[in-house]
Amino acid sequence: MNLNQKIALVTGAGRGIGKGCALELARRGADMVINDRPGSPDLAVTQQEIQDLGRRVVAVEGNIFERQGCQEVVDKAVEAVGGLNILISNPAYSLRGDFVDYDPLEWQKTLDATLTSGFHMSQLIARHMIDQGAGGKIIFISSVHASMPYQRSVAYNAAKAGLNQMARTIAAEVARHRINVNAIEPGWIDTPGEHETFDGSRFATQIPKIPWQRIGLPSDIGKAAAFLASDDADYITGTILRVDGGWVLKDV
Repeated sequence: MNLNQKIALVTGAGRGIGKGCALELARRGADMVINDRPGSPDLAVTQQEIQDLGRRVVAVEGNIFERQGCQEVVDKAVEAVGGLNILISNPAYSLRGDFVDYDPLEWQKTLDATLTSGFHMSQLIARHMIDQGAGGKIIFISSVHASMPYQRSVAYNAAKAGLNQMARTIAAEVARHRINVNAIEPGWIDTPGEHETFDGSRFATQIPKIPWQRIGLPSDIGKAAAFLASDDADYITGTILRVDGGWVLKDV
């Protein structure tokens, strides 16, 4: 999984899964453009860790939950590094709540941030890759929520299901340009966001139910992303790769 001479853009790279992906791609030789929201306290930390790996890294703040922000991030990235070979699209927003009481504004915000932003970023990057004429890799970070109907997550579940079908459709359309498009479905991953959502008792009761007997790490998703971004995955496109330690099998 050698990524030497490749340049990757990873969105949401300040922490969690995005950071895990950025670090794993850098470990395999990719130079990086990393993005997080404006004012992120985490982006500089990720940037320093990638520099410590000996890789070139450019940090670009930007609100990728809207089209203009995506355009600005892509423009700054291309200006800084000259061209991009890999996109790891990792935007997400989720607020749990009962369906019958769910705020329509939160529904729209979740779809915009989790699904529509992926459309904007991938479209802009695909156009850039087509203009370069050298193919490329687009990898979406989806979720097991796409197929597991978790209660109190109606908007997030719908957004991730839509993301999967969007990835397959894009893959079919850009294959002639030798752009591989795939998605990764993480299971339960040990991220700051999960600790903000759940208390310690949730971890204590649920982790033993994971068939692999541990919670996933951001690096687990990063290693899958590095594989899909590499030449070893040249013949893989339109695929949804589940990386969950068997989480979806826990009740079988």
